[in-house]
Amino acid sequence: MSKRDNPRLWANAETSGKNKRSAHRVQKDGHLGASSDDRYSKSKSSRSGKTAGKSYEKTTRSERAYSSKPSRPVKEERSFEENPNLIIGRNPVMEAVKSGRSIDKIMMQKDAEGSAKKIASLARERKIVVQYVDKIALDKLAPGRPHQGVAAYAAAKNYVSVDEIFALAEKRGEDPLIVILDGIEDPHNLGAILRSCDGVGAHGVIIPARRAVGLTEVVAKASAGAIEYIPVAKVTNLAQTIEELKEKGLWIASVDMDGENYSDAKLTGPLALVIGGEGQGVSEIVRKNSDYIVSMPMKGKVNSLNASNAAAIMLYEVDRQRNLNK
Repeated sequence: MSKRDNPRLWANAETSGKNKRSAHRVQKDGHLGASSDDRYSKSKSSRSGKTAGKSYEKTTRSERAYSSKPSRPVKEERSFEENPNLIIGRNPVMEAVKSGRSIDKIMMQKDAEGSAKKIASLARERKIVVQYVDKIALDKLAPGRPHQGVAAYAAAKNYVSVDEIFALAEKRGEDPLIVILDGIEDPHNLGAILRSCDGVGAHGVIIPARRAVGLTEVVAKASAGAIEYIPVAKVTNLAQTIEELKEKGLWIASVDMDGENYSDAKLTGPLALVIGGEGQGVSEIVRKNSDYIVSMPMKGKVNSLNASNAAAIMLYEVDRQRNLNK
């Protein structure tokens, strides 16, 4: 009897739909049809056509293990932008000091020996601030460059003496108007103050040598070019400089809290305005050496203005009163 005529196979085919020896289904005519796996693959292929042609190719374990994984994007290294006013190395710093170039401060490695000590000695003679730091601070300041334990910040513009500020006022035939900055540390504030000074025709600015920002590149940019027209003097002792200004006939008006209303104060004649730092305001010793204190009324919740804003208001009030007296 042939398999096609075997009634047992027909019974099994009708009940289970599968031949035990084959994964294919037995059709009514005795022929083998498509297997369940074939139908599964067809159904997957039909679904894949609906999902933007996704690939369902099977890979072996070894192929998956050695397949190339997409690499993570490599972070671009930051390019070090050299500061044109940063002097690196012992010989360059030594020559800059000898030449009389205006230097804000020198950073020196704590355990530096040899010629570094000569640089420090010469800097003290020229009244240049020397800050002793760890080697890692200099490495961060000049990455990849041989600093030899010494670096210096040169000013974006040369400083002047206080006498040169007086000479400018005398040349213009005007009463001196000087702004004294008591501990301004934000370069943007210093730049904005220089810009206001230029706007009202002030004759110069005085800053302390320590705990204050100098004439950096950021200051130059913030001043919008005013740094080229406003003389800036750097002094080692602010209180002593104020006493010298008094001897030359200037009135010292500090802008601080609990003072006379600025619009009522007399701000004519030879005058020096003192603007305090961002955090501490006018220092106690400078406040005591001032002739009077002027304040701006604050009607809101905040009790003070930004230093550069306060300086701008006071400078234009001075300018207004001077114009009224002409």
